[in-house]
Amino acid sequence: MIEVVIDSIRVGLMSQQRVVILREVDAERYLAIWIDPYMAEQITFALQEVEVARPMTHDLIREMLRSLEARVSRVEVRALKADVFYGNIVVEVDGRTVNVDSRPSDALAIAVRTHVPIMVSREVMDAVGIVPEEDLDEGELSPDDIFEEKPQAEEADSRLEVFEDFLDNLSIGEDDDADEDEPGGENN
Repeated sequence: MIEVVIDSIRVGLMSQQRVVILREVDAERYLAIWIDPYMAEQITFALQEVEVARPMTHDLIREMLRSLEARVSRVEVRALKADVFYGNIVVEVDGRTVNVDSRPSDALAIAVRTHVPIMVSREVMDAVGIVPEEDLDEGELSPDDIFEEKPQAEEADSRLEVFEDFLDNLSIGEDDDADEDEPGGENN
C-alpha cells in the first residue's frame, strides 16, 4: 500500500462534477477520483474544520465508533474494477481488525474526521496514477488540463459566432436621417 494525502478537491468547469486529488506522500504521483457534490462537501467541511449545528453522517459514524470503543486505524482505496474504485475502512475493536467495505469517498470523509492514514493499493496507483512531467512540450496537456473541458467551450464559441454575425449586421440607431428620406419614412 502507498500512503497518500488529499491534495485538493476540484470542480469541473462545465459539468460542475467534483474530483478529489490524492497525492502520494513521498512522490509527485496523483490519483483522481470523481465524487458527488455531497461527498465533496463532507470532505471539505472536515478539512476546513467547519462546525455544524448537528452531526453530519460521517461525524455520526465517528461518534458511534468512539462509543463502541472502536478505532479507525486507516482507510484504503483497494481496487479499481470496471472504472469503479473500491474503498475499505480498517477498524480495530476488541483486539481484532475489521475491514468495512465502502466507497472511497466515504472512507476519505471518515479519514479526515479521524486523522488516520489514507492508503492506496500499489496496483491501483500503478494503473491510474498520474505523474506530471516537469517540462511539457508545447501542445501537450498539463495535469490541470485534465480537469478543464476546453472542447465544449470551443464548440460553444463556434455556435455563438452566428449571433455575433447577426449583431454585427444590425443597424439599430445608425443614421436615423436616412429613414426620413426613404419611402415609408417619417415624412411620408
